[in-house]
Amino acid sequence: MMDDMEDSPDLLAEDQTKGRKESNVDLDTDTSLVVEISDALSERDKVKFTVHTKCKGRPNILESIVTTLPDFRESEFSVQREHEEFTWLHTMYDENPDYAGIVIPPGPPRPDFDASREKLQKLGEGEGTMTKEEFNKMKQELEAEYLATFKKTVAMHEVFLQRLAAHPQLRNDHNFKVFLEYKQELNVRGKNKKERFGGLVKFVTKSVDEVLISGQKDVDSFFEHEKQFLVEYHVKVKDATMKSDKMTRTHKDVADSYIKISGGLVGLATIEQTDLDKFFNKISETLEKTRKLEARVASDEDLKLSDLLRYYMRDSQAAKDLLYRRMRSLVDYQNANKKLEQARAKNKEVMLAEKNQQEACEKFEKLSEVAKGELSDFKARRVQAYRKHLTELAELELKHSKAQVQLLRSCIAQLKEESP
Repeated sequence: MMDDMEDSPDLLAEDQTKGRKESNVDLDTDTSLVVEISDALSERDKVKFTVHTKCKGRPNILESIVTTLPDFRESEFSVQREHEEFTWLHTMYDENPDYAGIVIPPGPPRPDFDASREKLQKLGEGEGTMTKEEFNKMKQELEAEYLATFKKTVAMHEVFLQRLAAHPQLRNDHNFKVFLEYKQELNVRGKNKKERFGGLVKFVTKSVDEVLISGQKDVDSFFEHEKQFLVEYHVKVKDATMKSDKMTRTHKDVADSYIKISGGLVGLATIEQTDLDKFFNKISETLEKTRKLEARVASDEDLKLSDLLRYYMRDSQAAKDLLYRRMRSLVDYQNANKKLEQARAKNKEVMLAEKNQQEACEKFEKLSEVAKGELSDFKARRVQAYRKHLTELAELELKHSKAQVQLLRSCIAQLKEESP
């Protein structure tokens, strides 16, 4: 039995992405470049994603289409990619100074199925302590949990690519073109110890620099307001994410409790024949149906609320990183002004200082112009997503609540009919 349980989640995962997947991010309506994950296969140590691309803006013989799309060799193609290659692509965008004024879409989280596998293993070890019916119900619940985690993992990887494909600048990146079109493996390796240490040093340096810069008042009231808002918003959405996760776990615990109570009632009904047997069996049957409804509530809250909050917590961090890059550019511009004044005072290397000052000025102004549009788009996208998914969540919870009330009323009515 335990061998079947260890293998079943991976077998279940083979066809998880066939059909339409739900996303917590509302993207632009531009469909000239469509990127989807058409299939995914979960293995013990990795997930292989099949990335399918359709380029609808390619010119043909009969008409000339003006497009900003990358020059792909084909109009439709597929490649297989692993998580490390998604991470590599995000790093290429994040470290490219040409995109300093853009909110870089957050990279997808690393697939993590260890928790679900560990629960399945513990369930197998405790098989002898529960009835066969209770064991099978718990197994189905854990397999469903694994399945939901897998689907969300695929969706987050797909959303990352779709955000890139929908952006008028990011979709033209050469690395994105290679990621989508190159048929072979990209041979992206993980960072070695030296690179990880260098990344840690870079992160600490950036964090210290960000703290020093954050105390400086922005010369532009628009960006000053955005900075204050994003700092407070990020803290609150992070706290809301933790509370939402706790609420979802509580609903899952309630669903698991119904399994145990239901199994206990069935056990009482089979111990000895009494007048209460029908009552025990009927209540057990009702609790089983209630358990399924409670599990759906937990699943809907996880998808429509927890995942939504978690995504925008990471997206707001990306927006904060944009503001940091802009402030860093402003400081560089101010330093260039000081060096120009010093050069003029000393009458030494004035032309070089003027050139550096001009470049710093142009870079800062261009970055600020792009950033204003990006932050406005971030706000519109965020508001639209929250409105859509919170409305859908409220409708689903009302639907489940009505179903639970109807179920309990039906159970009470049947118990009354069967009572002497």
